[in-house]
Amino acid sequence: MEKRRLGNSDLEITRLGYGAWAIGGNGWAFGWGVQDDAQSIAAIHRALDLGINWIDTAAVYGLGHSEEVVARALKGRANKPYIFTKCALVWDERGQTSEVLKRASIEREIEQSLLRLNVEVIDLYQIHWPDDESVDIEEAWQTLVDLKAAGKVRWIGVSNFSVAELARAQAIATVTSLQPPYSLVKRAIENDILPFCRVNDIGVIVYAPMQSGLLTGAMTRERIASLPQDDWRSRNAEFTEPRITHNLQIVDTLAEIGARHGKSPGEVAIAWTLQNPAVTGAIVGARDAKQVEGWIGAADIRLTSADLAALDARASGLETRM
Repeated sequence: MEKRRLGNSDLEITRLGYGAWAIGGNGWAFGWGVQDDAQSIAAIHRALDLGINWIDTAAVYGLGHSEEVVARALKGRANKPYIFTKCALVWDERGQTSEVLKRASIEREIEQSLLRLNVEVIDLYQIHWPDDESVDIEEAWQTLVDLKAAGKVRWIGVSNFSVAELARAQAIATVTSLQPPYSLVKRAIENDILPFCRVNDIGVIVYAPMQSGLLTGAMTRERIASLPQDDWRSRNAEFTEPRITHNLQIVDTLAEIGARHGKSPGEVAIAWTLQNPAVTGAIVGARDAKQVEGWIGAADIRLTSADLAALDARASGLETRM
């Protein structure tokens, strides 16, 4: 699989990375419902066997469980992938989450993540979200700079930051990467974030390129209606009217283009994000090995100008908040 250098780092990453959000399971606000750990491990193994060389997780996914599953999946493997994880989204005894960017909190988090992941150093450590008022960005970023100097992490990045917030971090130390949402449904980063990252050599690893399963072609109205209450998507605006009708129309266009390329709608949706020159790689989740096989071909698709025009026409007017 083709690789690209991530920002200013020495990490050469495959265009696709395995996303470990869903394998955190249920029991927290943004869980995906009950998840079988054996299937999660099989999914990770299949992704690595097919050439993927990085895994993106976060401490908060499953309230620590995702990191633990990743560690179990990698135990005993000779050639291990890069491991990316995140901090600054913490939870209390009730499982309620909040953004905490204070130094002491992040220093506790890194030790817990190192233990759960069973590693001595994390390849990329990211601030998951800025705090609500964006007052502690400098403190948090300086803490990550110091963790890198201490050898606990190799490279540092951010997730869900605006251009203004990126600039504040850049004033302290170089930002290696940004992780934003990006899909045919959510295109806001095209306006200023992607150009800023390209000019400043900030690697971009986008998440939810299939809009959390919505653009796979497997998500019908009936399936959406039957999503369990502990699956956060059952409460998400993109999965309900008035948006769902337009979103499923995008899927129809993805299916038409996919048929011409011999690929699935989801693979076309991922490939669309990768065609932007500012995007280094895309994070794609899978809850079992079969799902991995359903999107791995995205890295091989070369969309034509006609394909891109058709998708842009279908998605136009669909801009949403980040």
